[in-house]
Amino acid sequence: MRPTAEIWDSMKSFFTQFQWVTILELVLFFVVIYFVMRTLYENNAKRFIPVYLFLILCMGTVTVFAEGIGAVWFFLFFSLLSLFFLFLFTTEIKRGIYNAGKTVQHRVASSPDKQTHHTEECINAITKAVFNLSKSNTGALIVLSNSTMPRDIIESGVLLNAAISSQLIEGIFVPKAPLHDGAMLISGDKIMAAGCFLPLTQKVFPNDYGTRHRAGIGVTEVADVSTIIVSEETGIISYAQKKKDQDVQITRYIDSMGLKRILKDYYSKELNMEGKKS
Repeated sequence: MRPTAEIWDSMKSFFTQFQWVTILELVLFFVVIYFVMRTLYENNAKRFIPVYLFLILCMGTVTVFAEGIGAVWFFLFFSLLSLFFLFLFTTEIKRGIYNAGKTVQHRVASSPDKQTHHTEECINAITKAVFNLSKSNTGALIVLSNSTMPRDIIESGVLLNAAISSQLIEGIFVPKAPLHDGAMLISGDKIMAAGCFLPLTQKVFPNDYGTRHRAGIGVTEVADVSTIIVSEETGIISYAQKKKDQDVQITRYIDSMGLKRILKDYYSKELNMEGKKS
């Protein structure tokens, strides 16, 4: 262990011999930390953020107090650690970079009036499809994503990235169709994927809550999403969402006006999120 006097002299020289190169290194250091934490947060890997920061803190402490370990070893460890966490989400990072330009162009080109009209079209298309499915007692499970979905859920289905239309939604849930048993993921004005498998809730619910309902509830427990569920037996439309106290609220017997209010609330949050990001 290094003597206390040597540690103090090192810290003193760090602040007294401050140069612009040091400022640049510190800025780069915190930019990398921010980028890694943001990547983990946006990909539902928040539990890794404390681990990442703890390892950096441990290595920093070792660098300060241990003898023979200098700043070079710290930055080498920091670089490898950051690359490791970023490597876990290489695909998501590439997708974000690829879509960034298109997203900016779309926002610039779209006026508020056009955006509102487009939102209303999405709401009407989803509402029409859901009630047509309800009338024919066709089971359906639609996930409204408010954030990046866990990668394993998206990859369990078929990626579509298609415009929302009532015909497409109804066609996917037609009985015996290849994707009708899985869940549809909607993100903003796109049908992200279909035929996705969702985790089932382990909580106790009434017996008339089948697998489709348990999956619709289960996904709200692991991701920031809400779900629209159409019962195959009764045609009843249900809505599941996580409240602030982490309990999942189930609303059954949703009518047309109620569903439109739910969708308007969802899209208002989406528009607010886009405004903050831009």
